[in-house]
Amino acid sequence: MKLKKFGGTEKKVYDLVKPITDELGYYLWDVSYVKEGASWYLRIFIDQDEGITIEDCERVTEPVNTVLDEADPIPQSYMLEVGSAGLERELLKEDHFQVCMGDKVRIRFIRAVDGVKETAAYLTGADKDSVTVKDEEGNEHTYQLSDIAFVKLWFEFE
Repeated sequence: MKLKKFGGTEKKVYDLVKPITDELGYYLWDVSYVKEGASWYLRIFIDQDEGITIEDCERVTEPVNTVLDEADPIPQSYMLEVGSAGLERELLKEDHFQVCMGDKVRIRFIRAVDGVKETAAYLTGADKDSVTVKDEEGNEHTYQLSDIAFVKLWFEFE
């Protein structure tokens, strides 16, 4: 796993959108600009402690649309989508790991580590090379990002 680095378009959009989400009280989780089939999609993922509703997405969409129309950072046409980062969102950037310290995460390995392909534990540390978690028994384990396919928040449904 490599920490996400924004491409040029994603970085421009992130810089334009962040002041809007900050002002409205949302955390800007991620910006994704991808081609799917013949269409381009610009996806803005937001979060807040109370969770995200459709109304929250609508509240962010209008000012984001206005700023993007004015700045015109993307030359071709695209579909704008504003949505929740999701309950079991992937941790992609260094600040995602900092925000999620103490939360339960699911780690999937590229190849089995100590005979295990996947584990769930509490996030206790992270840097540009590794992730440290504490299991249910209180044992700490440090894994190299190069051995990890993904790290996602873990939500246990009751």
